[in-house]
Amino acid sequence: MIDHRPIDSADLLARLRSMAAQAEGREAKSAPEAGSTDFSTLLQTALHKVNETQMQASSLGAALEAGDPDVTVADAVIAAQKSSLSFQAMVQVRNKLVSAYQEIMSMQI
Repeated sequence: MIDHRPIDSADLLARLRSMAAQAEGREAKSAPEAGSTDFSTLLQTALHKVNETQMQASSLGAALEAGDPDVTVADAVIAAQKSSLSFQAMVQVRNKLVSAYQEIMSMQI
């Protein structure tokens, strides 16, 4: 009942680091790579994955409360922890984005 696919956070982190390097001018790319996606698409995908984990944890918790024999306490607790961790990671990304936005807005031209 639990989706055991890992969250692809390594790919997201690698792309965020690459974009940060580009923003700092350490890496010069003249043209975007073929098959690359933009930051908004990555962020939207990450938000959808966080939402999916939260919905899955909620449904497993409800199934456990209803007495579904296919759902164990361990499954429900693991899903809740995955949901919590993914939400905390997304909050940290949001905080970094807000911080970067504030820094950019305070720059003098």
